[in-house]
Amino acid sequence: MKYRLLGPLWVDGMEGIASPMAEKVPHKVQVLLAALLVRSDQVVSAEQIIGEIWGERPPRRATAALHVYISQLRKLLATAHGADHLIVTRTPGYLMQLHGEMTDLESFRRLLRKGRAYMVAGSHQEASECFEGALNLWRGPVLSGLRDGPIVNGFAAWVEELRLECIELLIEAYFMLGRHRELVSYLQSVVSEHALHETFYRQLMLALYRCNRRAEALEIYQRARKILKSELGLEPCRALHDMHSAILASDNRLEAGQPVGF
Repeated sequence: MKYRLLGPLWVDGMEGIASPMAEKVPHKVQVLLAALLVRSDQVVSAEQIIGEIWGERPPRRATAALHVYISQLRKLLATAHGADHLIVTRTPGYLMQLHGEMTDLESFRRLLRKGRAYMVAGSHQEASECFEGALNLWRGPVLSGLRDGPIVNGFAAWVEELRLECIELLIEAYFMLGRHRELVSYLQSVVSEHALHETFYRQLMLALYRCNRRAEALEIYQRARKILKSELGLEPCRALHDMHSAILASDNRLEAGQPVGF
């Protein structure tokens, strides 16, 4: 795996990317590389790249500067991978060819797909292993330090949604395996990190309920309600409200071995 996007940008063999020697590769060249990798095997127009690097106020000679950065990046990739044809000029811009190389993102998505299929088949242990493997590929905030424009920012937001889905599915798999006790501390951490993500509150309430900690589960609902009202002016969503009502009623659907959703 030569290209890693799930964290600081990393290219195997390229000194100066995601290392203490980062000044060896100019920041704008790193932004260029990130944008081309995010849109790998697609043409990215020169106009889009200029917007990514300089924003709404590019310098007068931005096109000439972009040609220089493309040349520098081609040399860097050729040194790292022994190939000088990874970046192709293609009207109206440039295209980066990965030639079948798998990025950490592709590995993540492959494991996520396998995990989903295992969940549908009822193979929860295998599903949990896939989701764990996918999440272990993350090394920190996606392309941290390079989110200067809409291409990388949009990519980072999309990939973060995939990560949240993977976490939710892993938790569901753990519930189906009866691992609700170990989920409590994990979910408390996840809720702290994603204070507006209502699904995690609902899952934490269920984990606490299955550990015979009903009062604490109800307190979580009140905490979620307070945060949502304060931050967004909203009441909890229907699913979170239904979980609260089910806990108050000791609904049989909350017992271990039952699916997380109603």
